[in-house]
Amino acid sequence: MAGGFMGKILWVDLSEGKWWEEKLPENFYRNFLGGYGLGARIIWERQSAGVDPLSPEAIFGLTAGVLTGTGALFVGRYTAVGKSPLTGGWGDANSGGYFAPAIKQAGYDAIFFKGKAEKPVYLAIIGDNIELRDASHLWGVDAVETEKRLKEEAGAKRVQVAAIGQAAENGCLISGIVTDRGRIAARSGLGAVMGSKNLKAVVLSGRTRINVADRKKMTEVTREYMKKFEGKMPLEALLKGPVLRFLARLLSRKLPFGVRQEGWQWKAVLKRYGTSGIVGLSALNGDLPVKNWSGAGVVDFPIPRARKISDDAVIAFEKEKYNCYSCPLGCGGIYELSKEKYGFEESHKPEYETLSVFGGLILNDDIDVIIRANELANRAGIDTISAGETIAFAFEAYERGYITKTDTDGLELVWGNGEAAYKLLEKMIRREGIGDILADGIKKAIEKLGKPEMGEFGMHAGGQELPMHDPRYDPGYGIGYESEPTPGRHTIVSYTYQELMAIYKKYKDVPKEPPLYSIKFKYSTENKGKGQMYASLWQELNSICGGCLFGIQVGLELPLVKWLNAVTGWDLSEEEYLGIAKRVKTLRQAFNAREGIVPGRDFRIPPRAKGDPPLKYGPLAGVKLDMNRLVGEFWEEMGWNPETGIPEKKILEELGLNDVVDALYKEG
Repeated sequence: MAGGFMGKILWVDLSEGKWWEEKLPENFYRNFLGGYGLGARIIWERQSAGVDPLSPEAIFGLTAGVLTGTGALFVGRYTAVGKSPLTGGWGDANSGGYFAPAIKQAGYDAIFFKGKAEKPVYLAIIGDNIELRDASHLWGVDAVETEKRLKEEAGAKRVQVAAIGQAAENGCLISGIVTDRGRIAARSGLGAVMGSKNLKAVVLSGRTRINVADRKKMTEVTREYMKKFEGKMPLEALLKGPVLRFLARLLSRKLPFGVRQEGWQWKAVLKRYGTSGIVGLSALNGDLPVKNWSGAGVVDFPIPRARKISDDAVIAFEKEKYNCYSCPLGCGGIYELSKEKYGFEESHKPEYETLSVFGGLILNDDIDVIIRANELANRAGIDTISAGETIAFAFEAYERGYITKTDTDGLELVWGNGEAAYKLLEKMIRREGIGDILADGIKKAIEKLGKPEMGEFGMHAGGQELPMHDPRYDPGYGIGYESEPTPGRHTIVSYTYQELMAIYKKYKDVPKEPPLYSIKFKYSTENKGKGQMYASLWQELNSICGGCLFGIQVGLELPLVKWLNAVTGWDLSEEEYLGIAKRVKTLRQAFNAREGIVPGRDFRIPPRAKGDPPLKYGPLAGVKLDMNRLVGEFWEEMGWNPETGIPEKKILEELGLNDVVDALYKEG
């Protein structure tokens, strides 16, 4: 077996209370590597089309990347996989922290669950001992406290826990899986899938060695990278820092040019502030949607207010930096707080998405409310993006008269009322009153309310709520929201990511973006698909490896291919590894097609998100996107039908997915 792989997976049948190991051949890994590549192949093969994602027949998995635990950097993320109860298609969610290496140290590349336990249980792998243990005493306990208790119960060193909170227990479809005292694999609703199986937690404490084919080469590559990473910022990038800030202010006044983003500057922001460092700037330039995507930050949430929930205001509470496993950057942070004021003494620093969705999106500038909402969501295990977006939807519904003060049990859902948003979040977690309607996200809420016209301001794609990056600012996000196998996701691809990854330098067939470029160039719809494809495939490969998005964005080319060959002992080219990434992405897209989903029909973003009608003021005034052309061009580059997004028969055959051809293109 090649290095980097454990060579086996663990199956757990919760209905029968049994488990067994399955060995996988090396050829399997050569085709799909690890992470959700492995997960996609297993679930495609073992789960029938049409299975209810919350039924005992549904398969749910926790997977680790091929590079995790090998000495590579930025590869501390695990991925949860399964069918999404939000979209009805492929679902995955990943998170940093320290759980990913624990999967491999337990001896496995992935752990898969099927069935449903009669009562709450947790899986414990302590050394060589595997048990399903009673978790009844933990049902109703928040995920952070659950982790603490299970580590004490384990009676071992180096214990890692992945648990669900009350949101998943209560079947909230926007719930996730929590590790490391509040890191969440939040998207796709996979916490609800885990909860539907009465699986409270997974506890791991293993010592299995992770083999590397060429340890010397691995060390050399890592040291070479770190020498560059710790070096001084290039003079060119240093000089562009002040220029970027100046131009950002000019752009807010709608001048006809843009500025290319540089990875070295992004690295500097992340090291000091984490993702909170761009909240104010994003409110200024239009990247951050405000007032449920209907306004502009420069008018509705101007910089003096945005700064209250950005950069220095956010790190004022930080007592120490937080680094995920194998991360040299450390963009996270741990807060030290007054228990009397906040109800807790320690928490993770809120990230950009949480600050934005509980901030500018509802016109709230109270950092204290956001800190409390962040910790509440972390403990309950609910996705802050989906929860906050759904709350903003409720605020606009309240403003328009679709719901009333009677419906909200007295809560006044008016713009800027952060306390009302916090209390509504509590109701959603408990499924209490109107919270029961909102607990499954916007699409389900509209269905329950029986008012389809509310879809006009329901900001989701195929059931997944949109993140806090506006396609009218960066059309590349819109392409990703509509075209990727998991819709409505900001961690895959955008024009900004292409710039940070220097795709324009790496590939000659991608239109080159100069340091300053015209707004016409930015919003043109020609020749944009190829750059999106390359960036998307690099992030696909990165995710399969267990990698963090930031690792490929901070100004240096991450040596993924060199690491992969040193770890596995293979000698594959960059093109061959990207071919594996394309195979995995295409398989995930095929999963959706087998479920009857037509992305070109079912994963569209709402008109408001593409400027229909255009905003009348602010830096994005007048912008209207031709998403059909932009998305179609990306799909055409991928070899997927440019109108439907369904993989073409020819490309499936070229990728060796012949069983997928049989499933999607049956005769007659």
